[in-house]
Amino acid sequence: MDFLLQNGSLSVRRLKEKDKLLLAKWLSDPKVLEYYEGRDQPFDLEKVDSVFYASDDDEVKCMIEYDGIPIGYIQYYELDKVTKREYGYGSEKVFGTDQFIGEVNYWNRGIGTRLVTSMTNFLINQLHADKVIMDPQVWNERAINCYEKCGFKKVKLLPEHELHEGEYRDCWLMEYNNPNLY
Repeated sequence: MDFLLQNGSLSVRRLKEKDKLLLAKWLSDPKVLEYYEGRDQPFDLEKVDSVFYASDDDEVKCMIEYDGIPIGYIQYYELDKVTKREYGYGSEKVFGTDQFIGEVNYWNRGIGTRLVTSMTNFLINQLHADKVIMDPQVWNERAINCYEKCGFKKVKLLPEHELHEGEYRDCWLMEYNNPNLY
C-alpha cells in the first residue's frame, strides 16, 4: 500500500476507484450526512463519481483506514489566492482539510483526534504549511472540540458560510499555526 501517512493503526492513502461503493454507502447514511453535506443531499454512485472522481480540482482526496479497514474520507488542499484573501491571509502557505469518519461505530474512539493531528503534522512537516485551517459549522461541537484538542484555535466567525440542509450556516474559521514559524 502506498500510504501518505501512518500513525500506528491509523493510515491515510489516496482514493482509489474501488472506494466508490464505500463513499456512496457512507454519504447516503443520515447519521453521517447530518454532519457532512446534509441529510437532504444523499449520494448515489453517480454523484460520488462526479464529486470525488470526475472533478479536476486541486484537492488531494484520500481514504482513512484503521487496522487496514477503510473507515472514512479526508481531503486536503492548498488555498488559492482568492480564498486566502477572503479569509484574511497574505503570502502564507495555507492548507485546508475536510474529513469525516463514515463508519459510525468508529466514532467517539479518539480516531478523529489522531487523524487531524497526523494530517496537520504531515501538512506542516512534508508540505511545509505555515497554517492549516478548517471551517466547521458553529453547531458542530464534536468537531470543534476535536480540532481544539489538536491545537486549532477559532480565529474568525464566517457568517452564513455553508449551505447545509436548506439554510446557510455560520462556520468557525479554525487555524493551526506551524510552531516552527511562530
